[in-house]
Amino acid sequence: MKKWVHSESFTAWTFMAPGLILVAVFVFWPIIYGIPLSFTDYSVISETHYVGFDNFVTAFHDSNFLTSLWNSLLYVIIVPVIQILSILMAILVNGKIPGVKIFRTAYYIPVVTSMVAVALIWSWLLSNNGVVNFILLKLGLIHDQVAWLSTSSTALFVLMFITMWKGLGYYMMLYLAGLQGIPSDLYEAARVDGASRWHVIWSITIPLLRPHILFCSLISLMAAIRVFDEVYILTKGGPGTSTLTSSVYIFQKGLEQFNFGYASALGLIVSVLIGGLSVLVFRFNQKGGVNPY
Repeated sequence: MKKWVHSESFTAWTFMAPGLILVAVFVFWPIIYGIPLSFTDYSVISETHYVGFDNFVTAFHDSNFLTSLWNSLLYVIIVPVIQILSILMAILVNGKIPGVKIFRTAYYIPVVTSMVAVALIWSWLLSNNGVVNFILLKLGLIHDQVAWLSTSSTALFVLMFITMWKGLGYYMMLYLAGLQGIPSDLYEAARVDGASRWHVIWSITIPLLRPHILFCSLISLMAAIRVFDEVYILTKGGPGTSTLTSSVYIFQKGLEQFNFGYASALGLIVSVLIGGLSVLVFRFNQKGGVNPY
């Protein structure tokens, strides 16, 4: 025991303990507690009863929940787009170009900017008299002002764009870390053999980035399905239910209508969906010949 107390392992666990306790209390315990809660009608203000699978049956007959689930799945469209753009940006800022540090900083600023500030900026840019409408009218791409966030056909796609704009820098930095771990000898050998830049990217960069691509794709997928902040701040799920995502709907049911039992059941369904899609991403990468994992 005395030997273990003085070991590096004990020191490491001591430093990790506060973080692990916080994760256990605020992440794992709510998940575990939410499972039995989903089988009740718990609502704070009334007596709680066990309702079996009633919440789940209600969920699959709830048109608003099904719409929110569909909107969340539509949001997954941005996952491949954001990954491809992030890789291209990482390759760009990994080169020895003048002012590269300024580019890296500029791309990363949206990541550390508060979502409230981002929402205010974009709501101003996208307003009827905003900069976006002004530029598009000047270019002749539109003939009338467009209420981007108040029109059912555009609101969800505008939110997707804002999500991509804010997240690109984060994934770019992850890919940049991966690029800087690739031995330069491989690139030099490829240049000596006369390989083109595109061939080098396709044959060396992408295969060696696959562990990073899998990781970034997974967290991007989860973030897309759980998207909440930008939707709630900018549209609150409207107009109608055109931008209603599953997280926003669960929030409305749980913390606005105090129907915690039903909200827990909805959260459990979404968690199972995310787990299933994550397994598919793993299997897709394994079939692609990914060996590191």
